[in-house]
Amino acid sequence: MDRPDWNAAAGMLADVKRAWAGIDDVQQRVLSVTGVAWSDDRLIKAVVGPRGQLVELEIDPRVYRNPNSTALAASIVATARRAAEDAAKQTAALIDETLPGDLKLDQIGGLNFAKLIRSHDADLPKEDEEHG
Repeated sequence: MDRPDWNAAAGMLADVKRAWAGIDDVQQRVLSVTGVAWSDDRLIKAVVGPRGQLVELEIDPRVYRNPNSTALAASIVATARRAAEDAAKQTAALIDETLPGDLKLDQIGGLNFAKLIRSHDADLPKEDEEHG
């Protein structure tokens, strides 16, 4: 029977202790994340918070020169979505740099954390779709 590698276990424990010691700093950094995106025509700017929720929206008055509420709504949604993707990438990078490589929470059970944090709400399966 092979003996446990106590040095490896001690190293992993030290990694966990280091990650845990900096958790307050990481939390503050994650809570300060903002995602920013501009529409393709640069007439709309969306800013979202760390959870992807819209906190600021700028609409250039030039959008009213050719009023089209459907196009405006679609552009706002697309821009806010890109801002949320930006915030999610920043958050994932903060978490990835904090956790030791062998402790990444990519998947636990049936939940893929990496996919969840990088996905937009509109892309997540609905409960009735999952249980079909």
